[in-house]
Order: sequence, then C-alpha cells, then structure tokens
Amino acid sequence: MTAAHPPVDEAAREAERRKRLAHVFGDVLPDGTSDDRDDGRERSEGDTDDWLRRQVPPHHG
Repeated sequence: MTAAHPPVDEAAREAERRKRLAHVFGDVLPDGTSDDRDDGRERSEGDTDDWLRRQVPPHHG
C-alpha cells in the first residue's frame, strides 16, 4: 500500500511548473508587457497616430 500524497494547492503547482519551464527554456518572455503596466503616463487617443505620421518617409507625402 502506498502512502497518500498531501494535496498540493494550485498556486504551488503553477509555481513549480513555471520553475521547471524556466529551467529548461530560460525566461524568454516577461509575464507582462508595457501595454499591461501602468507607467503613470497618460496616453491620449492621438498618441499612436501622431507617432505613426512622424514615421512616414518624406517621399510618401
């Protein structure tokens, strides 16, 4: 007869899984991106469009 293993909570299981993956593959991707984080900068709706317009080469008018 084998001894029963104590139940492992889900958080501990996920932490162990991440640890194994990081050991094998390394820490390739961050858990969050800059879009996910609030860096305190207020973004307006036009920020992206203005940046995109500044990136257009002169010969594309």
